[in-house]
Amino acid sequence: MTLFAPSPAQQAVEDALATLRAGGKVTERARTDLKEEAGRRGKAGVILAGDRESEVAVTALLPEIACMANTPGGGALLVGVADDSTLIGTELDEEWVRRRIYDRLERRLTCDVVPVEINGVRVLAIIVPEAIEPLAVKGRLTWRVGDACVDIDLSTWQTRRHGGIRHDWSADPSPHTIDDAREAAIEIARDFLRTSGDESAHDLAEAPRAELLRRLNVVTSDGHLTNAGALVFVGRGMPALDYLRRDISGDDSVERVRVSGRSLLEELEAVFRSARAYNPVVHAAEGLTHAQLRQIPERALREAIVNGVAHREWGVSDPTVIEHTGGTLVVTSPGGFITGVTENNVITHPSASRNVALVELLAHLRVAEREGIGVDRMYGDMLRLGCPPPSITETSTPSVRTALIGNNPALGWRAWLGQLDPRATQNDLRLLMGIAFIVEHGWADAEALAPYLQVSATEAQDTIRSLQTIRSLSGPVVHVVAGTPPATDLAIALTPEAREDLRARDDDTGYHRTWPTRETIALTYARARRRISSTELGSITGASPSNVGSVLQNLEDAGHLLPSRPTRRGAGFHYLFPDPHHELATDQEANS
Repeated sequence: MTLFAPSPAQQAVEDALATLRAGGKVTERARTDLKEEAGRRGKAGVILAGDRESEVAVTALLPEIACMANTPGGGALLVGVADDSTLIGTELDEEWVRRRIYDRLERRLTCDVVPVEINGVRVLAIIVPEAIEPLAVKGRLTWRVGDACVDIDLSTWQTRRHGGIRHDWSADPSPHTIDDAREAAIEIARDFLRTSGDESAHDLAEAPRAELLRRLNVVTSDGHLTNAGALVFVGRGMPALDYLRRDISGDDSVERVRVSGRSLLEELEAVFRSARAYNPVVHAAEGLTHAQLRQIPERALREAIVNGVAHREWGVSDPTVIEHTGGTLVVTSPGGFITGVTENNVITHPSASRNVALVELLAHLRVAEREGIGVDRMYGDMLRLGCPPPSITETSTPSVRTALIGNNPALGWRAWLGQLDPRATQNDLRLLMGIAFIVEHGWADAEALAPYLQVSATEAQDTIRSLQTIRSLSGPVVHVVAGTPPATDLAIALTPEAREDLRARDDDTGYHRTWPTRETIALTYARARRRISSTELGSITGASPSNVGSVLQNLEDAGHLLPSRPTRRGAGFHYLFPDPHHELATDQEANS
């Protein structure tokens, strides 16, 4: 079992394994616990055959895992070893165990589960990191005191947490000294600093080796590197990154970067170099000149890769995997979202990381953006090029998966954005996302826009107001949808002039945009606002109300809308959406 810069818990496991391999007995301590696999003892103590999956076994482990997680510094369990150090073994699948622990603890803790062979017997080592928030099992909150789990009240735990005792693995001292830093890593660090364009960074790049490391705050008072410094400048032995390039999905890889014995900086530099080589240049017309862009914006590509190492769970031995297929980059990093972060608030949640010292170091080296900026930059860079926004989700393993899709950049959209006034519009992420939402859906109001922006409806309403101030060469970009009832939130849509201008620019660059149909707009609008009239639909689509009445009539005939009055006549007549839980029809259904 190879572990980089062991934490106290990891070191305790290594010591226990050495003792067991030598035939000795392990004394359970604050950071280690020996556990038989629950459900394996039959009558008269006979050991029964084991399974790859056992809910009974995981259920029995949960209180001990939560106890270790609540303890400063975390801990570890050896599963398949009796209290008297007898090797019993286990057949439990490590990936299944890790996933079930994560799910059963409400997706709040990612453990590393590693199979280890001891004198021919397979056991599982479960490394438990310190929890960011208290973990209770069946209402009990415990932590480790000596070799036992004892109850602790919430206020005591919070006092410890808020007192700043929370463990940051990356800030711990490592066994490595300044002399262990690889020269290649030092030179790569200097290159990153020199090319950053920051005068202070250029000054740092010229500092002598020892001074450089000290000014980066990775040297302890006794001359050792922090774990962050050791990871970045020495390495962890096993690969931290695994980059695979495929020209098309399902094809064999044409290049792979997965090398042991290098520092993280060397691995990052090699991956950046390969990813850039397979990220072709796209030429975009800008007046009389042509801009050279990358298929996937280079800053977004680098940020996705760096985030995959900066915020991951380093207690898990798996590498961060980068799959680069065609114009799509997918980065999968071990460990789920940190507590409080979800795929629905990843843009707006206050910045947080398991590895604060590592994040700060990568930012100081100008390898990554400052904390809290990187995700915004990824979204902005992708949207400005007319690509879908990043997809950042949590998988069941658990891991965080970030996907950047740059297969079909919309260069006409980029040119259209460039002539908007105020010019700062394309640099304001909320305004940029708001415009992209309206183009994709045909309309927007605060309630519809808020989840997309990952903000409250009140904040989205402010964005709606700001969008109304933006102008293009042909006039305002959006207008207020006509026909909405008094005292209801306003809705906005693209002006016909802005729509036609964007269409023309798409045509000039050969880009085919899928605009929402009148039927789709009618259904999404009615579903969100509980009603729609021909005046509203005509205002959104830039058509005469008399020309869209048949669209609404057809949707009524198909059972998707209900008339507000049986006569279907008179001022104020409109259609209602029939059921809050009614499934939204597809275009094909709407047109049937």
